[in-house]
Amino acid sequence: MLLEGRTAIVSGIGPGMGRDISLALAEQGADLVLGARTIGKCEAVAAEVEALGRRAIPVELDITDPASCEAAARTCLDELGSIGVLVNNAYHGGTNQAFADDDLDEWRATFEVNTFGTLGMTQAVVPAMKEAGEGRIIMINTMSTVRIAEHYGAYAASKNALAAATKTLAVELGPFGIRVNGIHPGYIWGGPVEFYFEYLAKERGITPQDVYDEVASETCLKYLPHSSEIAGSVVFFASDLSKPVTGQALHVNAGHFLV
Repeated sequence: MLLEGRTAIVSGIGPGMGRDISLALAEQGADLVLGARTIGKCEAVAAEVEALGRRAIPVELDITDPASCEAAARTCLDELGSIGVLVNNAYHGGTNQAFADDDLDEWRATFEVNTFGTLGMTQAVVPAMKEAGEGRIIMINTMSTVRIAEHYGAYAASKNALAAATKTLAVELGPFGIRVNGIHPGYIWGGPVEFYFEYLAKERGITPQDVYDEVASETCLKYLPHSSEIAGSVVFFASDLSKPVTGQALHVNAGHFLV
């Protein structure tokens, strides 16, 4: 039980990464506040967490709203007694448009979530972590910060800004015992990627398995990790196993891109 007695806030709760991160933390002993704009998603995951014997408090959370961030942090303090871990999992997928044809207001909307919203949620938990003399802040980032693809400029740029901010926060918050790290997945095998591969297969006149095999062949391990596997890296950063680690970007992508 690597996280026995720990408390955590996880944003961006849904059926994929948010759920699997929450269950992984709970399996290691953590009690949780689960946040998303759709509280029904949080309630469903909370039931699974409670079935593991841990506490789970669902909250409606919009990370672009400072008051919503503050409310989530206050709920964690009032109900669970502390804020030991923050997992910034909420994100905006960007516009999927070529830059020359794109609307920069759409870029601003992507930055509002991926950069400023994430930093706002982080800012909301820092006072409690400072008072406790420790804390773990984990940014769910992306391989797209280093493996640049066409039409994903807004997403990649906003996440690169977050990667730089992660290092700044590590420097500034380290003296208070707060560790700040980023996890950079590549393709995350699950519903959205399966749907995307089906779309690509239809466009190219091949099977979804052909697309999977083609993409997986680019990785060192020849497969695409499921979100439940990536969640293990969150547990690592949340636990004392990573006690001397801060300001780092951990690429969890089966060797799709080597830094």
